[in-house]
Amino acid sequence: MKVKYTTIIVKDMDESIKFYTDVLGFEIDSQYHLGPAGEITLLKGEGEAMIELIKNPEDEPGLFSIGMDVEDVHGTVTDLKAKGAKIIMEPVPITVGLLAFIEDPSGARIALIQHN
Repeated sequence: MKVKYTTIIVKDMDESIKFYTDVLGFEIDSQYHLGPAGEITLLKGEGEAMIELIKNPEDEPGLFSIGMDVEDVHGTVTDLKAKGAKIIMEPVPITVGLLAFIEDPSGARIALIQHN
């Protein structure tokens, strides 16, 4: 597994983009406007991992999850269950592939993403 995204829920997308680009030096990779469901901005810096900023009406601002890129989400979830991992969301289809969530012992969410 490799880290693909760090997802942060934001209060103000424009203010957050300005901080990550102007202050930290990231570049906008892509943006998605989801209507009333919110908006997503992916930012890239050095290396492959990206920061994913999400503004939506449902989630509280702050660190939401760490996203791990996996080859086979179903197989990974099965293996992690056998090792005692807490599965908080079984694999579901999303725009870019499949997504599942596990939780670490401290309650941090880890997204497992199988890209198409």
